[in-house]
Amino acid sequence: MSQPFMEHHRSRRRTRYPSDFTFINSWVKYSMFMFNFLFWLMGVLLLGIGTYAIIDKWASGEGFRLENVYDIIFNLAFLLVICGGLISIVSFAGCIGALRENMCLLKFYSFCLLLFFLFEMALAALGFIFPYKVNTFLENTLSKELIENYRDDLDFQNLIDLVQKDFECCGIGSDGYREWSQNAYFNCTVKPEDNQSVERCGVPFSCCLKSVQTELNDDGLVNIMCGFGVQEEKEQKKVVKKIHTIGCINRLQQYFESNLFTVGIVALCVAVTQLGVIWLSRTLEGQIENQRSLWKTNN
Repeated sequence: MSQPFMEHHRSRRRTRYPSDFTFINSWVKYSMFMFNFLFWLMGVLLLGIGTYAIIDKWASGEGFRLENVYDIIFNLAFLLVICGGLISIVSFAGCIGALRENMCLLKFYSFCLLLFFLFEMALAALGFIFPYKVNTFLENTLSKELIENYRDDLDFQNLIDLVQKDFECCGIGSDGYREWSQNAYFNCTVKPEDNQSVERCGVPFSCCLKSVQTELNDDGLVNIMCGFGVQEEKEQKKVVKKIHTIGCINRLQQYFESNLFTVGIVALCVAVTQLGVIWLSRTLEGQIENQRSLWKTNN
């Protein structure tokens, strides 16, 4: 072993730090704590809302169908409980891990964040690499499930109505408003005696133009019957004067394409924030390890 190396090694061993010296940066530590505390509060709020919604539905006699994954995805109460619980657990680990300088909790926290980030990147990559397959999935499987489950959950129904009203669309896929025949209540492909619903051959009121929704009501109330019978209308000119005809997927694609710069900035900000929090967590872990090494050296 060379003489310069030995002298350098001895000088490092002779290095003495003040008794109150610490490698742990308080800014890093308490930034991690505050950030995750806020997210923990948000997770608890989502969990509470979801739990309340489940209890309220159960008390009112509404049943829960859990036959496949779509029954959970399309049930907003269950979805809120799952998302809220996940956010609460991960952010609690980051919050307490930073406050108590617990390496196990911090490693669990940074590992979960990395998994979330990689999952998001994988979804984005699939969208760019296999756009046709993603579009086929949205047009066929997801579209069919969304339409068929429209009346199964009131909260989910309200969500679809909100999307159709805000984005001025009707239906999910490229078939637009005619996709509502896949729903048992709006089905127009069977004989009248096989579907005796008053909504037969219609569409939800959220498909109607705003002017049509209120044209029969001077007090501004929504006419929920404005979409009745539109699927039986032979002339397309009359249909477009009553309802929106374009599917919501196509409308959303148009919206993102026309606001591509804004969407890109938002996506970049989210990615940078996630990477920044992961960096904070890893930095704090390194500082804790250095501090523990210092304690061992001094002892």
